[in-house]
Amino acid sequence: MTNTGDIAAWLGTFGFVIFLSAAVISFGLLLILLPLLQRYALAHPNARSSHKIPTPQGAGIGVIAATIGTVAGASVLLGDFGNSSLWLVLAATVFISSVGAFDDISPIPVLPRLFLQAVGVAIVLAALPGDLRVAPLLPHWLERPLLGLAILWFVNLVNFMDGIDWMTAAETVPATAGLVVIGGLGALPMSDTVVALALCGAVVGFAPLNRPVARLFLGDVGSLAIGLLLAWLLVSVAGRGHIAAALLLPLYYIADATITLFRRVARGEPIWQAHRTHFYQRATERGFTVMAIVGRVLALNIALTALAIISVCWDSMIVQLATLACGAALVGWLLFSFVSRENIRL
Repeated sequence: MTNTGDIAAWLGTFGFVIFLSAAVISFGLLLILLPLLQRYALAHPNARSSHKIPTPQGAGIGVIAATIGTVAGASVLLGDFGNSSLWLVLAATVFISSVGAFDDISPIPVLPRLFLQAVGVAIVLAALPGDLRVAPLLPHWLERPLLGLAILWFVNLVNFMDGIDWMTAAETVPATAGLVVIGGLGALPMSDTVVALALCGAVVGFAPLNRPVARLFLGDVGSLAIGLLLAWLLVSVAGRGHIAAALLLPLYYIADATITLFRRVARGEPIWQAHRTHFYQRATERGFTVMAIVGRVLALNIALTALAIISVCWDSMIVQLATLACGAALVGWLLFSFVSRENIRL
């Protein structure tokens, strides 16, 4: 199913069912898992934490299970989506989620952890269509390794940014909703669009339990896998010529995590150690409440999603550059407001 009208009609008929199924499955699984996670998977406060008391983590088990289960169920009940590589991507998601689960229980040293993450990324790269190009000016043999490094960084930055309650929901829900709309416009294949829809629903199902003050954390088991799925979807969008949209949807996460990384490198700080120097973390020290931070991030991400959709609807170089400039200005304003000298209590 590649016709734009057919995809939009299909989503109009089955989209809400897929979304609701993923949300209900995710919430139900997490209620079942919560007593076990409280007993065996407590996250104790450390140098990176925003919480003060041990809190169960591992909600990613339910989120990823609901996402994959909903996609598989939709494929069985509604017909195959015509993308055999989809199952390879989902297998990579299970693999990297398992790496995160082991790391949640017993921390894995940095280099072995990165190697295992790179294995998951390599599986996703192998699943990409051979003719998909994000940077056509580069030779294929160079573009794919660079793409792999970008995906690996994105997987980790999603993990780094999952540092306060509702932050991952404030990023993932608008981004995946935007991807669904972009799919309805014909800029994503049906298989990718269904994954975005299921992931959106699964994160919404998790959100009530992560509402400040959270009863449950996502854990690496969820953040790594969500990062991998989002990266795959964004590469798919970029590979179809919509690079501006692929950058706009995660632009706040990219900016916060990347600028923070460069600042730490410039100061000679070990980048693999836990810290509290992301812009949103510094905002908590300047008097912002968690709800004030995630509310601003959510509003920004809704605006970035709107700009991404505009860049797909009016696919011209001028529109892409204009939307990117607007998005960069909005992100810059929010980052500045988080670390400005005024101590705002909201």
